[in-house]
Amino acid sequence: KEPIIVNTPSSVSEIKVPDQNLVTILISPKGQVFLSISGDGDTTYSSENVRKELLVNVMAEYNKYRKNKVQFTQKQVNTFARCASFGYPIAQLPEFLDQDVTKQDELLDPQKNGQSGIPVDMNQDLDHPNEFQMWMRALYSSSNANLISTIKDGKGIAIKADKDTPYSVVNVVMDNLQTLKMNKFSLMTALKTEED
Repeated sequence: KEPIIVNTPSSVSEIKVPDQNLVTILISPKGQVFLSISGDGDTTYSSENVRKELLVNVMAEYNKYRKNKVQFTQKQVNTFARCASFGYPIAQLPEFLDQDVTKQDELLDPQKNGQSGIPVDMNQDLDHPNEFQMWMRALYSSSNANLISTIKDGKGIAIKADKDTPYSVVNVVMDNLQTLKMNKFSLMTALKTEED
């Protein structure tokens, strides 16, 4: 399940994004950013294990750049591993992960909580990365070689935005990816019908 409903624009492209080793960046029309991560089908690099490692990596990344450190309990790491989509400020993530699933869904819903989403801006100073850049760096530190390989060849990152999302909002995400030298990614669309 995703925190927002996105009606993707249509196109004639029939290239499919992989269903494994994929990072989906979901962008709401108002600019909130959420991530969804899938790993391999095997148990070593299953989606849950990739997300566990990701949370530990982003904690290290965050604590390297912020004075107010964040820590996650093993229970919180296990809860995060079951989150198919996520997007919440890192400093507030421990409290978010202590909530039940119904409350988490409520907190992620941009209609009910204006603070949902991963903080992102037009930052090009990687000595002071924003939180979106921290998440993407943490992904790049994954021990899952297949995930890293699909990210490098451009098949592992897909941007999914609503057809009514302004280009300027999507451009912020693309600019952040390019700042991180992640220049290859897909834009998800729906296949045009004959009526289109």
